[in-house]
Amino acid sequence: MENVVIFDSPGKGRGLKATKEFWAGDVIFSEASLAAVVFDSLAERICHSCFRRQEKLQRCGQCKFAHYCDRTCQRAGWAEHKQECSAIKAYGKVPNENIRLVARILWRLDKDGTVVSDMQLTTLDELEDHITDMPEDELKELKVDIHNFLDFWPRTSKQHTVDNISHLFGVINCNGFSVSDQRGLQAVGVGLFPNLCLVNHNCWPNCTVILNHGKIELRSLGKIAEGEELTVAYVDYMNLSEERQRLLKTQYFFDCTCEHCTNKTKDDIKLGGREVDGVKPSEEQVKEATDYCFQMLEKMEKARLNGDYHEVVKICRECIEKTEPVLAETHIYLLRMWSTMSEVQAYLQYFNDAAEYARKMVEGYMKLYHPNNATLGMAAMRAGVTHWQAGDIEVGHGMICKAYAILMVTHGPTHPITKDLEAMRVQTEMELRMFKQNEYVYYSMREAALKNKPMTMLHEPKSVEEGIKNLFHRRK
Repeated sequence: MENVVIFDSPGKGRGLKATKEFWAGDVIFSEASLAAVVFDSLAERICHSCFRRQEKLQRCGQCKFAHYCDRTCQRAGWAEHKQECSAIKAYGKVPNENIRLVARILWRLDKDGTVVSDMQLTTLDELEDHITDMPEDELKELKVDIHNFLDFWPRTSKQHTVDNISHLFGVINCNGFSVSDQRGLQAVGVGLFPNLCLVNHNCWPNCTVILNHGKIELRSLGKIAEGEELTVAYVDYMNLSEERQRLLKTQYFFDCTCEHCTNKTKDDIKLGGREVDGVKPSEEQVKEATDYCFQMLEKMEKARLNGDYHEVVKICRECIEKTEPVLAETHIYLLRMWSTMSEVQAYLQYFNDAAEYARKMVEGYMKLYHPNNATLGMAAMRAGVTHWQAGDIEVGHGMICKAYAILMVTHGPTHPITKDLEAMRVQTEMELRMFKQNEYVYYSMREAALKNKPMTMLHEPKSVEEGIKNLFHRRK
């Protein structure tokens, strides 16, 4: 941890600053979790040791709860699961993920002490729990969790005070970090990373956090000067500044005073009107289109939850036709419509439509997000794949190259997604050369290849909010 040092950040409390200069893509530090657990909802689909998603998992023969890829993963996870296994058997049921995480943390601390490695910069006692800031409903849930924890905690394990236990619940409530699956595409669990807890928020941060091969990596998004504070974004920049401030206050208990919130940077274009030949729509027209778009987003989400994807397309198309002439290409509601339309049309295998909306989405994102934002990179990757599926190899290759350049910074060359993108980049580059040499031969070979190996169905579209999921786990 020689790259960082703890300091008192004005108005924020403790923070981390760089002890040397960094450039885009540099790993400032990596950290293994002190403890981590699989989400309750995914307990039977995710390996409890390596957090990989597998179709067939082997269940622990003792507690019947923990699942593993194979004997190797089961042995690797036994040190963490051993006491949990006995406690679940004795308790007679499985407690929720927060109780399981607090239990694993305490067993780890009882075994290794308050500082579990030479790299750890802070003890958990020094971290904020914000229990005094919690609203009444959250305090009630906390009391229920503590009561259930005390019932679950074995009498044979070291006993802890209620204050100590409640402090840990408070810490994971505002400092838990989502653990992703092996592809890095879905949050499948939650863990606690003490050093990461020291990195403060900024809506336009200079760092990003990614989980890579079981460890989090704090990566630089651009040039960072020696002595500069290291920051990450706790919430998505796509939200308006007022909404970001509300989320940060209610979820993390502080008032954001960053430059982008203070100046309401880009708020005007996030809800702006489309300018055509120097002419803008009136404020009334923009407000009417914005309100209509918001209502249609709610209708669309209900149809998506019901699995009625043709209805989703109908709602999106109707909304886009009415609001696209009025709203700016950076309007956040229109961007959500384009994103959903692209994803659903790709799922239904209408790739030309999907490609058009994916391109619009990326163009809008490029005007809003930091050029090395991971969400922008993932959107460009999706757009590249969709254009390739539609047969537009030139745009597809360009988008994949753009995504690759961003993810080399945000994820690094060894991350599974970056490796996938590298393979796509090589493949599309080869196809593009073939296309430029002879379009007819290219399309003939492509058609024959697709007939021999039909395209697999894409994953079902998720909630529009899930596409821009922040990694800082917050209990809902």
